[in-house]
Amino acid sequence: MFTLQDIDAAHAHVKTGADFPRYAQTVKTLGVQRYESFVIDGHTEYFGVDGYRIMSDAKHPVLQIADESNSEQLLERLAAHQRGETDYLQFSKDVAAAGAEKWVIDLQEMTCTYYDKQGHSLHQEKIPSV
Repeated sequence: MFTLQDIDAAHAHVKTGADFPRYAQTVKTLGVQRYESFVIDGHTEYFGVDGYRIMSDAKHPVLQIADESNSEQLLERLAAHQRGETDYLQFSKDVAAAGAEKWVIDLQEMTCTYYDKQGHSLHQEKIPSV
């Protein structure tokens, strides 16, 4: 089974959103099937086979998530992050302002879906192959 140390080692190579597809592929090979990252403090829950689950600590100070979600704002900030214009903390602040509570990475389907506080999907995209 994978450990937080394994995941942290893979994540150490991620500097911007442009690095994400390679990271997703790496953690998939570790056995991660899905994970949920929570914008409020950056903690993440990782899920593997047979109900295996581990959770990371908070990665940044608590952020205020906007009550009203704004998909257009989310897409603008996501595009900037994918172009490598923002780091993880700035991206987290940007998506919090757009009303995204979490993103869910499904490594079986290779998708990333952003959800608001009400659990509504704001955006889903395919993770590019590397």
